[in-house]
This record gives sequence, structure tokens and C-alpha cells, in this order.
Amino acid sequence: MTSLHTGAAASASAPASASADGRTAGAAPGPAPRTRDPRRAAGLAVRYLLLTAVLVLTVGPFLWQLSTSLKGNGERVFGYPPQLVPHHPTLRHYGEVLDTVPVLRYAGNSLVVAVGSVVTNCLFGSMAGYALARMRFRGRAVAVGVFLATMIIPFESIMVSEFLVARSLHLTDTLLGVMLPLAASGLSVLLMRNAFRRLPAEVEEAAVLDGAGEWQRFRSIALPSARGTLAAVAVFSFVFAWDDFLWPLVVLSDPAHYTLTVGIQYLSGTFTNDQRVIAAGTMMAVVPLLALFFALQRLFFRGAGEGAVKG
Repeated sequence: MTSLHTGAAASASAPASASADGRTAGAAPGPAPRTRDPRRAAGLAVRYLLLTAVLVLTVGPFLWQLSTSLKGNGERVFGYPPQLVPHHPTLRHYGEVLDTVPVLRYAGNSLVVAVGSVVTNCLFGSMAGYALARMRFRGRAVAVGVFLATMIIPFESIMVSEFLVARSLHLTDTLLGVMLPLAASGLSVLLMRNAFRRLPAEVEEAAVLDGAGEWQRFRSIALPSARGTLAAVAVFSFVFAWDDFLWPLVVLSDPAHYTLTVGIQYLSGTFTNDQRVIAAGTMMAVVPLLALFFALQRLFFRGAGEGAVKG
């Protein structure tokens, strides 16, 4: 009896002592609260500030042009503080662009040049890239260096020779002459080369054992494995051809053959001085690029990674 009473008293006194200490006996102490590292917090703040600055520099002009194109005639375009959101937005200036210049004809010419550039860059770039990546021949390293050099040389330094070649071929004042310098680029070749280099050699060796020729391996094995890079090449080619202004301005003389970038310049000073109409014209030129990018963005980012230019 004495031992039972003694054990009960001990068990009754244990919770009392635990409550007095503020914690139960044998319980593990909780984790200490984390304190944010000041250096890490400062680095994160600087990173977000830089990202915000880059966002403002890249997206800011586009938003400003969009805002200007939607402003009414009574709203100011320039002034301080700047007015980004129109008080009375209107689409009337887009109609004025259509009435001032034949935008649809110019856009059709630009579309022909851009689509032709996409087809030729995807075709010639993939063929040259496959030859540089999978074939063995003398002078291959020199050819890679030449393609790299073409990415460094500015177009203005070879523009005169390009014009002489186009004139000798009787391609001046034609859309084919506009497309000629854009038919193949070093960037397209090198992107496709690096994409094909990622293809495992065992896949092609198995195809060779099955009797597949060079052209069949290129068409049935290499190209399907580089669809993402083909999309990236297509986007780059379309953007470069659609945005090109200097070469079409030099080689074209008939207004019926003008591309959109050349035709839109008539909105500035020739037929109108209204900055709202000029902004509406530039926005109409940007919309097809945005539509193409958003349609192919998934393939574009995958292709930009698999065909990135490496040293």
C-alpha cells in the first residue's frame, strides 16, 4: 500500500513540476526562429530593382505608344506629368491610318517577304547546320568561323555590294530583291548546328545499320528532334524581315512594292503630323509580331535553349 501511494504521489507531482517549468519533461526544444540574412535581403531587393528597371525600359515605350494611339484629339501627348492612361480612349486614329496610306497592301508585301525569309532560313539553315554538325569534311571549322563572322559584320558595311548584286540580277524594286539578303543568316545556321549536335550519335548509327541514307536521316531523324529550334529560327527570321527598314528603303522605288516599315514613314510629316496617328500606325505594325510570338512561345523558349550558340 505504501509503495502504491508513493508512486501515485510521484506521478501527481510530475505534471505539477512540468507546468511549473513551462514545458513537459523529455520534450525536444522547438526550432529557433529564423532571422533573415541582411545581405541576402539586400541582394534580393537589388535584383528586383534591376528587373523593374529592365521591364520599364523594354515595355515602357510599347505602352506609351499604345496609350498615345488611343488618346483623343483634346488630350495632350507631351507634357508633365505624363499621362499614360487616356481619359477618353478612341480607335479613330487607326481608321485614319487606313485612310492615309494603303496599310493592307504594305502589310501584304511585308508578309510575303517575312514568310519567304522564314521558309528559306528554316530550309537552308537546317541543311547547313546538319552538314556542320553531323558530317565530316575538310574545312568544317573554317566554315563555322565564317558563319560566326557574318553575325559580327554590320549590314551597312556590305549594303553597297548587296545592292550591286541585286541590280546585276535585275531584282531591284522587287520583293524578291528585298528577300535576298534575308534568305539565310549565320544565326539560323549556328542555332540549327548546335541543335543537331545534341542528337545522340547512337540514333544515327542505328539508322545507318537499317540502311538509311544521309538525306533520310536528316529528314526523318534530325529535323523532328529539332522542332523547337526550327520554331526559334522561324520567329527570329520573321521578326528580322518584318522590322527591316534600311534595305527595303534602298532597293525599292515603286510605292506599290513598299513594305510596312517603309510605308508607315509617310505618316510622319508627309500626310500628317499627328503623333496619335503615327503611334496607331506603329502599333498596327507590331501586332503581327506579338501574335506570332504568343502562338509559338512554348516552342520558341524550348528551341532557344536546345540550340543556343555555344563557344
